[in-house]
Amino acid sequence: MSKYNLEPVDVPKVKTKYRCIQTKLPVPESLSIFKALQESEPVSMMGQPPIVWHKAEGFQVSDRWGNTWLDWSSCVLVSNVGHGRKEIIEAVKDMLDQNLLATYVFVHEKRAELTKSLQALSPDPKNYNVFILTTGSEAIENCIKLAKTYALEKHGSQKKYMVTFKNAFHGRTLGSQLAGGMDKLKKWIVDEGRTFIQVPFPDGYKNEDTTFDLFLRSIAEQNVKPEEIAGVMTESYQGVGPDFLPYDYAQALDRFCKEHDIITIFDEVQAGFGRTGKMFCFQHYNIKPDLIACGKGITSSLPLSAVIGRKDIMELYSPGSMTSTHSASPIPVAAALANLKIIKKENLVENARELGEILIPELERIKSKYSGRLGCVQGKGLVAGVQVVKRGTKEPDADTALKINEKCFQKGLLMFAPVGISGECVKISPPLTINEEALMEGISVLEEACDEVLGN
Repeated sequence: MSKYNLEPVDVPKVKTKYRCIQTKLPVPESLSIFKALQESEPVSMMGQPPIVWHKAEGFQVSDRWGNTWLDWSSCVLVSNVGHGRKEIIEAVKDMLDQNLLATYVFVHEKRAELTKSLQALSPDPKNYNVFILTTGSEAIENCIKLAKTYALEKHGSQKKYMVTFKNAFHGRTLGSQLAGGMDKLKKWIVDEGRTFIQVPFPDGYKNEDTTFDLFLRSIAEQNVKPEEIAGVMTESYQGVGPDFLPYDYAQALDRFCKEHDIITIFDEVQAGFGRTGKMFCFQHYNIKPDLIACGKGITSSLPLSAVIGRKDIMELYSPGSMTSTHSASPIPVAAALANLKIIKKENLVENARELGEILIPELERIKSKYSGRLGCVQGKGLVAGVQVVKRGTKEPDADTALKINEKCFQKGLLMFAPVGISGECVKISPPLTINEEALMEGISVLEEACDEVLGN
């Protein structure tokens, strides 16, 4: 069953420029839809606030019954350029009118246009190229494959370990979950992945040690030598926070990997395409990853992902031996191209940076009101998280985080379900098109919810 209450309750009516709530929530007429889903799909799909999306435009989401929410979810970091963009819709329509729905890996013109566009965004366009896939998990799997292949062919089978970070999330397929750092998500995996090891992530709150010595001690404790490591992979920011690498740590990690010819992989699936106030989050660290996994905000809409990487690594496989059925499928490619043009034309990377300078201090202010219950605020650009803890401790308080999240939903502010190690993190990620007025309205709603839940 959903963590959210599916019994309709009376909530205060809301009518502002960006929000409109005029029915009970969840909407009584929507219950038959939830019932049909409960009868026909796994319960794992029932984890979000009980809204039935009917249309979404810009940074607002509406149902069929007259309710409109200010969106702070972006479809879980997908809709960077906003919902329902006409430019993306027109690009998709043009491809439909061309009668080109699928091509397998046969060439179509826009595939070349997209690979060149993404190559231009790489750390070194002359020496990086692009492999287009479908999902973020698929991109992560490909990065693991490439790093291990490079290590095997250049150094032999002794260079075999993949080092990733505790609390990391890289996807839901076997390889991506072996690389992930959440033990509870890997209970189903038995006797697999012995060459995948995790080390603590230096977030500075859950783990106060942010020195690179921690990394070196951690691999030594697991009897892994630097020369045995094929690749190191990290989310550019960990989605459970968001938690960011300290700059000096990232620099030290980069030097360590270069010294030992270890492939560096940065998972930008959630972080890329302007979210943090730079096109890619790794740019905050002034480094050049060997492989970059992209997804979500790459189209702001349809399923598409990519690996951007060093040519000498990307070209290890011969023609036909590293492909995917829907790789560079025409319609998602058209959406991606339109998306990239919007990001550039509307200066959305800069907008994220500027609004982040408003958002983060405001969240810190709210945290200071409830310093015993809100343990930490992290964020850059238009992604942020507030950790909810039990009074006077760092112990996660998932129940209270959910209450805050649900109260915001009832007031017309939509976020996806709390994240974090135990579901204690209220995550904030509006479309990058949001304006200051709407952002401040959302902040005021979050503060009202905290006042009502934590002020008692």
